[in-house]
Amino acid sequence: MNTGLQLYNTLSRKKEVFQPLNAPNVGMYVCGPTVYSDVHLGNCRTFISFDLIFRYLKYSGYKVRYVRNITDAGHLEGDRDEGDDKFAKRAKLEQLEPMEIVQKYTLGFHDVLRMFNTLPPSIEPTATGHIIEQIEMIKVIMANGYAYEIDGNVYFDVEKYSKEYNYTILTNRNLEDMLNNTRELGGQDEKRGRLDFALWIKAKPETLMQWQSPWGMGFPGWHIECSAMSAKYLGSEFDIHGGGMDLAATHHTNEIAQSEACSHKQPARYWMHTNMLTVNGTRMSKSAGNGFLPLELFTGAHPLLKKGYSPMTVKFFMLQAHYRSTLDFSNDALDASEKGFRRLMTAVSLLDKLQVSEQNDFDIDALREKCIHAMDDDFNSPILIAELFEAVRMINTVYDGKGKISAEALAKLKQLVHDFVFDILGLKDEDAGSNDLNGVLEMVIDIRTEAKANKDYATSDRIRIGLQALGIQLKDGKEGTTWSKA
Repeated sequence: MNTGLQLYNTLSRKKEVFQPLNAPNVGMYVCGPTVYSDVHLGNCRTFISFDLIFRYLKYSGYKVRYVRNITDAGHLEGDRDEGDDKFAKRAKLEQLEPMEIVQKYTLGFHDVLRMFNTLPPSIEPTATGHIIEQIEMIKVIMANGYAYEIDGNVYFDVEKYSKEYNYTILTNRNLEDMLNNTRELGGQDEKRGRLDFALWIKAKPETLMQWQSPWGMGFPGWHIECSAMSAKYLGSEFDIHGGGMDLAATHHTNEIAQSEACSHKQPARYWMHTNMLTVNGTRMSKSAGNGFLPLELFTGAHPLLKKGYSPMTVKFFMLQAHYRSTLDFSNDALDASEKGFRRLMTAVSLLDKLQVSEQNDFDIDALREKCIHAMDDDFNSPILIAELFEAVRMINTVYDGKGKISAEALAKLKQLVHDFVFDILGLKDEDAGSNDLNGVLEMVIDIRTEAKANKDYATSDRIRIGLQALGIQLKDGKEGTTWSKA
């Protein structure tokens, strides 16, 4: 089991040695999507990043329980417990039942993540499937004196909580500044404090999604679901809590408060956050007109894109930036990633065509150590990818006859590629599995070989030039002819 892993903890604002509470078991909770619309690229980056983390923890010998929730109720348009319910609004717009909306966009979310070749979480609980747990947690918070009920609404008392706990521990913001920057309560706002937030919201007569509770018919506030579900499946204390950096200031801050008010324990030992996306240096957003959906990126069906890019090209592009770094989309950057990904996959496809020798020019063990060191440094995927291009250099050197590799070293190199390219980065050759193409090319090569044997060089050259025009490169050697993508 790997004990050299370090990760950046938002809670301490520094890298820390990863020390699970109950090694080799690891509990990881990641805030999932609110399924009232198509998943956006910012979400995808977060889930691809935590898929990388999940994969590497498993590779390192840990037994990981990865919980990623589905928010299918209780999410209002405003962070201050105001505005329309997102699901009800979308249901009315599309003339569907709210749970039809949930089903439609949950399936779409899963489809997109399958395109990105991410592993499913161990558990994917829904908010509506855990109403009882949320009500029970609210009752404990109230019994502990950190929440109050007014006319069917239950609010968390931030002022009371802040006298005993550090409400801003995650973001290190000044509480007084937060109060000063939060608008005064209006005459119709029944909250006691400006920072108080809803744990349970009273349903209006027209509310489509509502449940019975000790405080009357209503629905849970947005934040309570993650506290309740992480506690149920991972315990009151667990190892990693993750999400996008936009969740830290409000959602995750309130999660910590709820959990501590209930169990008197800090829920997660390590808090991890992914950074935002930009487009040509400008923050990606719907209002700016520069936000595009994954399928638009795959097909090129957006004015800012000159063409479409495959899911693996996009995933490779995302992994070329560290998860805590801003990621800037541009056509040039995506083009460069497309070329890099093709170069990597072309080299991987040559592994089975390399000729072994009694001699060996390469230290595969040293390269593996460098790859591990990159991932141990806060899951540094861009450094890992740079190291993997050293493997590409080795493969091409041997294939071109400019270097020698032993059978033992080649076996190690194949295992390294399998471990880091496929198992850890979660990449896949989008052309792999095209056995029909392999068969056709082998047949064409046989025809060309026969033509050469009959001194029909015109046919031989026509085949070689024709395949080259289609992006297929032939290489003649002592052991026969092999092919690769140009």
